[in-house]
Amino acid sequence: MDTSNLYVDHLAWCGLIALNMARQAGAVSSAAQENLFLCRWLATAEKKRLFRRELANDIRWLLREGREKGLRADLPGKLEYLWRASSSDLLAQNDLFRLQHVMHAITLTGINYGVLTESDWEGRQALKMNPKIPAVFLRKSDLETGFDEQGSLIKPLATRITAELSAVDALLSRAGWKRKADVDDPLLHLLITDIQ
Repeated sequence: MDTSNLYVDHLAWCGLIALNMARQAGAVSSAAQENLFLCRWLATAEKKRLFRRELANDIRWLLREGREKGLRADLPGKLEYLWRASSSDLLAQNDLFRLQHVMHAITLTGINYGVLTESDWEGRQALKMNPKIPAVFLRKSDLETGFDEQGSLIKPLATRITAELSAVDALLSRAGWKRKADVDDPLLHLLITDIQ
């Protein structure tokens, strides 16, 4: 999915509006119905070529996600993400919102994402990271203590990354975050905000 596509915000906006209109009309009242509605909406958009040619691959990707993954595809969430990612208000949001945005983007790219408890993070029962499986894991205790009540970062977040660093950096940068590598552990990084 190419969120840098100049027209993807229009596609996402139209999909969200169509879904909300269906909700208000009572045609959609569950997550399963939302997925079915959006799959049909995307199929119609593709068949009738309702959007610019530049969006054809994006429409096919969303449609394939909805058909193959069903509810797990979270098509409304993907459309919401695409709309927010392509709108200019992302950097105006608080640090916690922007981090959630990045982690959602990471999962959209197929990279595994998770939050690890202390026992999963270190010690005898620690999760063994496979460098061949792209993943990003945050430490749960850092998430719980790393933000103030306004959602502003108050201390760096420990993160383990096995995904391609340049891809993760691009997603972080887009949302006003950056990482610092640990000198002793090649998989350990600290996430900090890039907005002053």
